[in-house]
Amino acid sequence: MPDRARSVLRQALPPVRRLLPLVLLGVLAGLSSVALLASSAWLIARAAEQPPILFLSLGVVGVRAFAIGRAVFRYLERLAGHDAAFRQLAEIRVGVFERMLPLAPDGLASSRRGDLLSRFVGDVDELQNVSLRIVQPVASATVVLAAALVGLAWLAPGAAVAVGAVLVLGVGGAVIAQAVLAARADERLAPLRGELQAAIVEHVQALDVLVAFDAAEAGRERIRSLGRRLERATRARASAVGLAAAAMSAVGAFAAAASLGAAQPLLEGGRIDGPTFAVLCLVPLAIAEVAAAVPVAVGSLRVVRASARRVADAVPEAVPAEIPARSTVAGGEASDDRTPAARAVPVIRLRGASARWPAIAGDDVTDGAVASARPSLAPLDLDLEPGERLLVTGPSGAGKTTLAHVLVRFLEYGGSYRLDGVEARDLDPRAVRRTVGLVEQRPWLFDEDLRQNLVFARDTATDAELLDVLDRVGLGEWAAERGGLDARVGERGALVSGGQAQRIALARAMLADFPVLVLDEPTASVDPAQADALLRDLLGAAGRNRSVVLISHTGAPAGAVDRAVRVSEVPDDDVR
Repeated sequence: MPDRARSVLRQALPPVRRLLPLVLLGVLAGLSSVALLASSAWLIARAAEQPPILFLSLGVVGVRAFAIGRAVFRYLERLAGHDAAFRQLAEIRVGVFERMLPLAPDGLASSRRGDLLSRFVGDVDELQNVSLRIVQPVASATVVLAAALVGLAWLAPGAAVAVGAVLVLGVGGAVIAQAVLAARADERLAPLRGELQAAIVEHVQALDVLVAFDAAEAGRERIRSLGRRLERATRARASAVGLAAAAMSAVGAFAAAASLGAAQPLLEGGRIDGPTFAVLCLVPLAIAEVAAAVPVAVGSLRVVRASARRVADAVPEAVPAEIPARSTVAGGEASDDRTPAARAVPVIRLRGASARWPAIAGDDVTDGAVASARPSLAPLDLDLEPGERLLVTGPSGAGKTTLAHVLVRFLEYGGSYRLDGVEARDLDPRAVRRTVGLVEQRPWLFDEDLRQNLVFARDTATDAELLDVLDRVGLGEWAAERGGLDARVGERGALVSGGQAQRIALARAMLADFPVLVLDEPTASVDPAQADALLRDLLGAAGRNRSVVLISHTGAPAGAVDRAVRVSEVPDDDVR
C-alpha cells in the first residue's frame, strides 16, 4: 500500500488516550458476555440439583450483574468509539480540504466532481471502521479469548486445547472463504460508488444538453450499468459476510462439541461436577461469538484500504507547477510591502506572458506525478491603465479564459505580469485576488436567496447596500417583483436567466470592491439580441473608478471599450 494511504489509515486511528478506553470497554463487554453464559449454565445446572436457595444466590446475582454489565459496557463502547472515530473523520476531512485549497480551482479542473465528492464524504466515512470494526474489536476480542481460554484451562486443560484448535481452524477457514468470495468486491466497492456518483452528477448537470441532442437515454443506461455493477459487488460482499457469520455459528457448535468431548472423561471420572460440565459445554458458544469479530475485521480491512487509497489520491501530493504557490505568512494573510495599495487601481503590464493548464495525476501519469497539458496562452504583451476598459478577443481555444485565470493568479505564468511595477509571482496570490476580481462565464450561484448569494462577497453589507448594488446592475425592479433579497435563485442559478446571473455576479464583485474586474464572456448565455445591451449595462455599472478587462469572442458595442487586444492561437511548434 502506498505511504500516503498508510498515512490516511494511521490518521483514522484514534490516539492511544482515546483508543485504550475503547479496548477496555470492549474487553469488559466481551468478558461480561462470556461470564453471563457461564454463570447462566452453572445456575441452570445447579438449580436442577435442587439445592437450598442460598446456594443459588451467587449465581442469580452473577447472571443479573453480567447481563446489565454487558449492555452497559457495550453501550459505552459504542458511544465512546463513535465519538473517537468521528473526531478522526473530521480531522481527515479538514486535511483533504486543506490539500485541495492550494489547487483550487484550476488544479482540480480534471477531477470529476461527483467522484471527488464521493471521496470526500463516502470514502472518509468508511474510515471510521478502522477503529470501530478492525483495531478495537480485534484487540478486545484477543484479550477476551485469551482470558476465556485461560478460564477453560483452569477447569479442564483438554477442553481449552480443543476449543482453541477449533477456533483457529474455524476463524482461518472463515477468513479464507470470505477472501475467496468477496476480495474483489471489497476492493471495488469504493471505486464503484465514486464512479456511480460522478456519472449521476455529470448527467444531472448536463441534462438539458443531453435531452436537446437526444442523448439522455445513453447517459441513463450508463448509470444503470454502474448501478448493476455496484449491486453485484454489494451482494457478493453481503453474501460473503453472511456466510462468514454462519460459519462462525457453526464454529461455536463445533467448539462446544469439542469441549464436551474433552470434558466427558473428567465428568465420568468425578474430577468435575455437573454444573462445571455445563459451563465447559456452553461457554465455547460465547467464545465463538467473540471470535466472530475477526473475519468481520479482515473483510472491513479490504474495504477500508480501498477507501484510504481513494482519499489519499483525491488530491495530488505535489502542487502542479502550473498552479501558483501560496505564501506561508503568519496569520494566513499576505503581508508584503510590495503589495499594491489596498483599493488603489493598479497599472497592469504583461510582457511575453504565457500559461498552460495542468494535467493532474491520472491519464498517462503514474506514482502521483503531475504532468502539464499543452500551452494554452501564447506569449502576450498587454497594458491596462487605471480606469481603462480593455476588450480581449480571439478565436475559441486561443487562451482568453486562460488569460483571465492568469490575471487572478489561478494559473502560473511565464514571462512577466506586473501590478504597479511589482511582479505578480512575488506576491501572495491572495493579495492579487484582492485587487483583481473575476466574473466568470458561468457564475456560480448557490441554491439560496439573493441575500446569501451577495453577502459572502462582503459579510458586513447591510440590506440597504445590497439593494443599492442590485439597482446599480439593473436588478432593482426585478428583485422587488420577486420578493426582494429573499428571492431564491435555484441551484446554480436555475431560477434566473443567463443575463441575470451575470448581473448578480457583477453585483457580488462590486460589493467586494475589486479595483480591477475581469469579465469572461459575460454574454455567452444571453440571447444575441440582448448581448450589446447587457454589455453596456455591465460596463456602465462597473463605473470609471476601476479597470475592466472584457473577454469576448463577439466583440463589444461601439464606444463601450477604450481599446481592443486580440489573442492568437498557440502555434503548433509550441506544443510539447
